[in-house]
Amino acid sequence: MTSIISTDSTGDAEDTPTGEPSPPARPPSVPRWVIASFLIGGAMLLAIAAITLATRSEGGGSPARSEWAGRVLEPAQPRPSFVLTDTSGRAYDFQARTAGRLTLVFFGYTNCPDVCPIHMATIAQALQKVDVPVEMVFVTTDPARDTPERLDSWVHSFDPRFVGLTGDLPAVEAAQRAMGTAVAVAEAPDARGDYLVGHTAGVFVITPDDRVRLVYPFGTRQEDWVRDLRRLASKTDWLPAGSEGAAR
Repeated sequence: MTSIISTDSTGDAEDTPTGEPSPPARPPSVPRWVIASFLIGGAMLLAIAAITLATRSEGGGSPARSEWAGRVLEPAQPRPSFVLTDTSGRAYDFQARTAGRLTLVFFGYTNCPDVCPIHMATIAQALQKVDVPVEMVFVTTDPARDTPERLDSWVHSFDPRFVGLTGDLPAVEAAQRAMGTAVAVAEAPDARGDYLVGHTAGVFVITPDDRVRLVYPFGTRQEDWVRDLRRLASKTDWLPAGSEGAAR
């Protein structure tokens, strides 16, 4: 079962002021995550528990144990189809744009002070150490605040090759369902307009044969990403017959 972590939109005032803040220069430290976790209200904890119970592995089965740092999803499911908006404001057909490519998909939000920037920074740093073609797609779970302009600044602060997607709330929720994960839950805003968003904390991996095969939990180490990305890019026995080398 994919883990769920709720994150706070507030953080330190200089890091996440209201309005249109600049993207974080580096991910916050783990202690901030620990502190933020204690600030989650009872209602949000119940929401997180509901998401955790609802989140399923592909096909409803339990992820298989394996030598991968991520969990293998059995059975693997087809690359999902959904259309959102990229950071240039244009429609982005996920299935068509990423077909046949090793793809990482993460659902989160830019006001997240801990889980999201740590995941993104870890993957970006791993990709600096391994020369493999990977599509990294970040889908917001907070479209009310994550405009294309904001996503452009935040996502590209980690790596200019990363793709950020947003859209209206129904479209964003449909994308989460298409991926086979539970829909994120946002708490009611406080007096300052700040709120928490409980969302799936795993990064989904879609292999070049267009199957969702693994999910990597929060806390996956940089060296594990480096090792597994190399293997995922070169692995051909998942590909259809005659497709060796398609993992480009």
